[in-house]
Amino acid sequence: MKRILNVAVLLFAFTLTTMAQTYTANPTQSKLIWIGKKVTGEHTGSIKMKEGSFDVKNDQITKGKFVIDMSSITCTDLEGEWNDKLIGHLKSDDFFGVASFPEAILVINSSSKLVDNKATIKGELTIKGTTKPIEFEATQSGNSFKANISVDRTLYNIRYGSGKFFDNLGDKTINDNFTLQVEVVATKK
Repeated sequence: MKRILNVAVLLFAFTLTTMAQTYTANPTQSKLIWIGKKVTGEHTGSIKMKEGSFDVKNDQITKGKFVIDMSSITCTDLEGEWNDKLIGHLKSDDFFGVASFPEAILVINSSSKLVDNKATIKGELTIKGTTKPIEFEATQSGNSFKANISVDRTLYNIRYGSGKFFDNLGDKTINDNFTLQVEVVATKK
């Protein structure tokens, strides 16, 4: 009887380690900071996550989906009229076209194994109705997952101020890549 009980415990433990665990993001505790650079400086701000979840099995993220509220974009380095102008421009069709595309979506398709709490994530990012593959490194610390994601905006038809598409921009040139500093705070279901 004792041997049967030991086998049952081992099978239960094995099942727990091979079952996927679902994590649900807490949008109010999670943070998405954007950094956009240009020849003459940079701008920073935040954007809110609407919802998100992902599955972890055998120390690998097997799938996930995060929805970003594009209408929530803010700027933290400007105030007053200049802040309003920048946010209006970012929401316009020159950049994110928020009226037509109110959400951006990150779908996680797979990851490497978490080693020293780090993993390489592979997925697809959709901005302005265009979906492109994306890869980045994420770090886990307890129930927090952090990543710095570099996004080439021109892949999503955001060409305003890009030196790839326009000549003679001089100090009006805007870098094609912007960075998202992400911290997802999640709980296991």
